[in-house]
Amino acid sequence: MHLSSQRLLIIGVLAEAAIWLVSYFLTDAISETFRLAARFSGRLSAFVFLFTFFQYVGAYRSPDKSFLRKYLALFAVLHVIHWGFLATNVYLNSVPLETHKLIGGGLAYLMVVLAPFRLLKLKTAWQLVYFYYVTFIMIMTYVARIKGEFQGVEPYWWHYTMLSVLITWTLVSGRMMYRARA
Repeated sequence: MHLSSQRLLIIGVLAEAAIWLVSYFLTDAISETFRLAARFSGRLSAFVFLFTFFQYVGAYRSPDKSFLRKYLALFAVLHVIHWGFLATNVYLNSVPLETHKLIGGGLAYLMVVLAPFRLLKLKTAWQLVYFYYVTFIMIMTYVARIKGEFQGVEPYWWHYTMLSVLITWTLVSGRMMYRARA
């Protein structure tokens, strides 16, 4: 079943709305609603990103990767919604911010937002910079959670699992594309 870009975006936005509603009904304070919504919205974004990266690797040697645009757009929209939840959580819970992390994450967000419009027009090397840089930022986010550097977040099995998945996928995808290159 092939979904159009529009349907994918509608499903994605509805999933984000469901995440917010479930978070609202599971918590007593609006600040906790946004903390929980940011957490699960981030997980949805990570899943969509990994799926998109997987699709990219599968089409690595193909000259036409235009079908990826809808997945890049979906990831961008979901990640902007995640950013909204995250920014609201930071504001409502007075979470301290670190400049170097803001710069690295801000660059990743800029790349994510521009990707649906520009990524597939760039040379393959720059496409790989996008996928591996965003993956690196996700890895560092999970490392920070495991190290206990996130206020209101305790290390949890999910963090270890996602860290393992991201690192493994980074290595496997690199190997797959290297082999496809030959």
